[in-house]
Amino acid sequence: MQLHHNMIRKFHWKMTFILDVLLWALLVFVGSWGWFVSIFAAEVLMWLMRLIWISPMMLRFIIRRLIHMIPIVIAVVAIGFGLIQLAPGDAFTLMSLDPSIRPEDIAMFRRQFGLDQPWYIQFFRYIWNALRGDFGYSLTMKAPVFTLVSQRAANTILLSLTSLALAWGLSIPFGVVAARNQYNWKDQSISFFAFFGLAIPNFFLAFLLIYIVSATGFRALPLGGMTSIDHPQMTQLQQVLDIARHLVIPAVVIGTSQMASLTRYMRGNMLEILNQQYVVTARAKGQSEGKVVYRHALRNAINPMITILGFQLGAVMSGAALVENVLAWPGLGRLILQALLERDIYMVTGSIIYGVILLVVGNLIADILLALVDPRIRVS
Repeated sequence: MQLHHNMIRKFHWKMTFILDVLLWALLVFVGSWGWFVSIFAAEVLMWLMRLIWISPMMLRFIIRRLIHMIPIVIAVVAIGFGLIQLAPGDAFTLMSLDPSIRPEDIAMFRRQFGLDQPWYIQFFRYIWNALRGDFGYSLTMKAPVFTLVSQRAANTILLSLTSLALAWGLSIPFGVVAARNQYNWKDQSISFFAFFGLAIPNFFLAFLLIYIVSATGFRALPLGGMTSIDHPQMTQLQQVLDIARHLVIPAVVIGTSQMASLTRYMRGNMLEILNQQYVVTARAKGQSEGKVVYRHALRNAINPMITILGFQLGAVMSGAALVENVLAWPGLGRLILQALLERDIYMVTGSIIYGVILLVVGNLIADILLALVDPRIRVS
């Protein structure tokens, strides 16, 4: 046992990075997973393995949280599944209105997809199949749910992360400037734009930006979609720039409301921290104001904001669902809306599972970041 422990200590965790590429290739070419899902799964598994060397205590904490995720995901999916069942009809209801389709054929289709069974039997059968990697088959899009949701989820995550980066990148310096210049014109201006971002709905801001861009003829920013018509003919660099141009308006729309709330949080935290005794002591020792603010106060002011990062991920994704439909962004929100309108129960359930997992994982990431940046937090 001691020899095994010593061998683990001598093996440096940085040597495991070569396994990332091998695991990713295995998932893509053997498991036939999408590239985004494969990269995400490979990195999660490999970093969990590296925690054996880096921080075993953190590894135990993450495993406990992941185990607690299971009943949460099942409970939320059960509620969503039950609510969908309350809606009248199913994906074959519209087919029954077509006189060229016999009722016997529709009944056969319902038996093939298990829609003739009670809802609780459908639910437990779906959970059992999902545990084996089968998330169902979309009745309207004629494709596996896992494939469709994975493709759209990558687009939604790209939009959500870009919006969060924009919101956090601007709200922190704005909050610091507002707190350092309390009640003067800088603070009032930042507060005005913050309240404006909180008050205006996302869909209205999206329509407003569409009108402004179309009225001014500013063609550098596309008005909708994710790519241009000639996107397949572009080089790789041009394709990246094309997606970035299409990303600007939806990211600004979603990031504005998040930036507004984060700016108010940051301002309040900084005002509280700047009045603490240790900050007064640092000033009394003759340290510069910039050093006092950015070295002593800023780090402690950011800590409370990290706790809301996980919940912000859920808020961004819910806001993205509405903006995606307004700006024709091919994300998970548009897919869920289309599935709801067409009563595609397996597509809706698969999308709910993805959304719940992303929300719970977001909260887990927020807890891990808080434990890393705040030495007062002890995982144990």
